[in-house]
Amino acid sequence: MTDVRRDESTRPDAVDAAPPPGGDGTDLPVDADAADAPPPQSPWRVFWRQMRKSPLAIAGGLLLLVFYGFAAVAPFVAPYPQEEMDRERYYHPPHRLRFVDAQGNFRLIPVVRQTTLADARSFRYEEDPARELPLRFFVRGAPYRLFWVFPTDIHLFGVDAPGRVYLLGTDSFGRDQFSRLLYGAQISLTVGIVGIAVSFVLGMILGGVAGYFGGWVDTVIMRFSELLLSIPSLYLIVALRAVFPIELPSQYVYLGIVGILSFIGWASLARVIRGQVLSIRRQEFVTAAEALGVSRFRIIVRHILPNTLSFVIVAATVSVPGYILGEVVLSFLGVGVQEPSASWGNMLNQARSIRALTSFPWLLYVPGLAIFLTVMAFNFLGDGLRDALDPRRVTGGRS
Repeated sequence: MTDVRRDESTRPDAVDAAPPPGGDGTDLPVDADAADAPPPQSPWRVFWRQMRKSPLAIAGGLLLLVFYGFAAVAPFVAPYPQEEMDRERYYHPPHRLRFVDAQGNFRLIPVVRQTTLADARSFRYEEDPARELPLRFFVRGAPYRLFWVFPTDIHLFGVDAPGRVYLLGTDSFGRDQFSRLLYGAQISLTVGIVGIAVSFVLGMILGGVAGYFGGWVDTVIMRFSELLLSIPSLYLIVALRAVFPIELPSQYVYLGIVGILSFIGWASLARVIRGQVLSIRRQEFVTAAEALGVSRFRIIVRHILPNTLSFVIVAATVSVPGYILGEVVLSFLGVGVQEPSASWGNMLNQARSIRALTSFPWLLYVPGLAIFLTVMAFNFLGDGLRDALDPRRVTGGRS
């Protein structure tokens, strides 16, 4: 009997298995394009990289932070209340802060020279070199509530009583222009933010509903928006303001202005949101949500409207100046915020005469420059946001 031996070479476990990739010490071929591709970046890093390419947008954003910060703490920064009058200093020019004494020596704490009325007819004032008062910080003055909650009487700066300091001059009632500028910012700047928040919520909801449902819902909403857009906005604002009594308290006038501007402003946004929703509702993720039985309300709020946020952010930033100018126009015409409450519009109203423009130019350039800088800052910021949030840019690598 002979043993039948299988050839070792024919044993299944003896078959040479193919070496694993790279097991023989050789490297796998690597795609050169994949190796050179930059690592993916978060949306925030991409956004900030794009924003850094627009220094004007960054400068505008910083300037707006400063303006809104001063508006938030206006009673603390302002040396005097907005309605306080100095009956001895009507149309007083801005005080000069003197950092150099008569001998030419520099002093860290500036002084303010007090003045006397030299000509009551032309409101010409003369400085008295013997009455120099140093500018003091964290001084006590008129009581107020910081952030409308905390009672205090500490102000950022001032001079010893009975001296006065008017960095930006006084108006026809002897009120400090610098203090009124800060208090006016609380109204003029917040009107834009609150008005945009209300109108854009309305515009997103109505535009989203019109674009998603279509039919008679779309027809009704769009025709009404076209009706609002067909009327000149200035006439419509004044006409709506005329409905309310002129003697309303300032807080009600403020709410009325916000309501009027919001009622007018939602129409243009709703039309654009409708167009975007019409294109988004055909996307596959919306079709999948509908197939899964997700409610229409959830599809609009959870899936469609968030895809329009990049446009909404840019449009809101660019639209804020229009709301601010709307309040300025109403107050300038005398149908907005009423005296003695301050707004940038009724401050401009003080400079409506030729004499004021030629003899007391600070009545114009103080609120006028504030409005100009605010509008330009919002426009620069809006342009930068438009470039940074542009969906056509490459979000994963170099743009």
